[in-house]
Amino acid sequence: MSGTKVLSNRIRVLRAEKKMTQKELAEKVGVSRQTIISTEKGNYTPSLILAFDIADVFNVRVDVVFQYEKTKENL
Repeated sequence: MSGTKVLSNRIRVLRAEKKMTQKELAEKVGVSRQTIISTEKGNYTPSLILAFDIADVFNVRVDVVFQYEKTKENL
């Protein structure tokens, strides 16, 4: 058996709650809008610093924004 690691996030939900655009979030954390888009879609894994910066913008813990799961696959 091997495990698949999945990092999911709630950025889109948190942005909606704050009525914040991807561009606004990107500007607050110092990255491009494309980085936020890719992160939301799960196509980009942010650095720890970026993850903490995003959490700070929403005034929540990093584990509220990002969830890490290791799933088992049957062979």
